[in-house]
Amino acid sequence: MDASKAPSESAPDFAASASALVMLDRRVGGCRACPRLVDWREEVARTKRAAFADWTYWGRPVPGFGPSDARLLILGLAPAAHGGNRTGRMFTGDRSGDVLYQALYDVGLASQPTAVSVDDGLELYGVRITSPVHCAPPANKPTPGERDTCRPWLVQELRLLRPTLRAVVVLGAFGWQAALPAFAEAGWTVPRPRPAFGHGTRVTLDGPDGADGLDVFGCFHVSQRNTFTGRLTPGMLRDVLRTAAGAAGLP
Repeated sequence: MDASKAPSESAPDFAASASALVMLDRRVGGCRACPRLVDWREEVARTKRAAFADWTYWGRPVPGFGPSDARLLILGLAPAAHGGNRTGRMFTGDRSGDVLYQALYDVGLASQPTAVSVDDGLELYGVRITSPVHCAPPANKPTPGERDTCRPWLVQELRLLRPTLRAVVVLGAFGWQAALPAFAEAGWTVPRPRPAFGHGTRVTLDGPDGADGLDVFGCFHVSQRNTFTGRLTPGMLRDVLRTAAGAAGLP
């Protein structure tokens, strides 16, 4: 399904938003708009990794995860080939997710510190996790064209979350570049020139027609390259999440 055909309503009430978000997640899971990504995700699901030979891979676009009345959104890059592309849930079943969910648990935003499968009982408290690209890309590198093709899904997700959403943590420069135009399309005012990405960056976007604004935080991505080298430590991640949760009005 073509992402450009996502619905365009701008500010539904909460009940309608919750129902529409469930429908959006289903539609995301059926998208086949990017041939390179479709071929790759399905090839990975067929060949598998030896350690997961007994798994039935999800092998489709991975929708967002978390409550429809989230006050805080975490925006990544794209699902991992043997993580989200295997399990069907954002940041679930890979080492990046191990770091992220441990930190969310440490600051009181998740019910448990691990994420291994969609039926592991994990709950998020006031937080939703999504990405600007919903399919696992080769070498973890979506093209700019694939990012732009996937953007309407993110824009609609933001619109549906807008009644409650107060803060966003963007993981990495790619996510930052993808997020800013999506925020603008979803109704927030993005400063010009657009703010540059940096770990710890905080930008406040004005809401439409006097509505509540949105605090956007930059954070280094929880990739193995960053966490193994110490560029992003657990303490650094917890600090950003704790500050963003406070801005979102979460305990």
